[in-house]
Formats: sequence, C-alpha cells, structure tokens
Amino acid sequence: MSDTPPASADAPGSPDFDEMTRDIAEVPAVEVIVTVAVNLMSAAAVKLGLTEEGDKYKDLDEARKLVAALAGLLDASATEISSFHAAPLRDGLKSLQLAFREASLVPDEPGQGPGEKYTGPVYG
Repeated sequence: MSDTPPASADAPGSPDFDEMTRDIAEVPAVEVIVTVAVNLMSAAAVKLGLTEEGDKYKDLDEARKLVAALAGLLDASATEISSFHAAPLRDGLKSLQLAFREASLVPDEPGQGPGEKYTGPVYG
C-alpha cells in the first residue's frame, strides 16, 4: 500500500475533471477523430523510422499496431467524417503502409500488411 495520500481535486497540478469534460463537450466529433488519426499517423511515422532521428526509434512491430489501428479508425469513421477530412487521412495511411512494406525485411503478402484487412491490398 502506498503512503501517498490521494490527490484531491483542489491540489495544485491535479486535473479538473469538470473543466476537462466541459472542454471536450465543445469539440466536434470530427475534430476528435481527425486528431486521434493524426496522432496515430505521427506515432507510426516515428516507429517506421521516418523522422529526423531515423532508426533511433524504429520498431516495426509497434508500427504495425499503429498502422492497423489507424486503418481501423478510418474504416469505421469514413462515413461519419466528410471526404474533405477522410481523403488526406487515407492518403497518409497508404503512405505509411507503403513505408512499412519497404522497411520490412520480409514483406507481407499483398492484403496481409498492417491495416490491409480494412483497406485492401496496398501496392507500391
């Protein structure tokens, strides 16, 4: 058991959940979906070694999970967000899928790569 007392809502630095709830209530669902998608894309790019640091954070197993999650999110939300939002996200997803295929020492068969069960086979 911890000797640390639980943080009270009035403690400095503790989150104000009522304020956080009000803030999130004002954000349109499309904006939340796009923000999550962009975060998944950014994380996948890092894990694919596509940033300035290159191979320092490269981890294809982690990248596969992130790309698959992004594909699932886009597949599930495509009809809920306009093509104005969906099209560039799909383009980014395809770029990440192609980068994954290029980075893999033993590439997946077409249709078996990360997220391809949602998008169909990706060819380069």
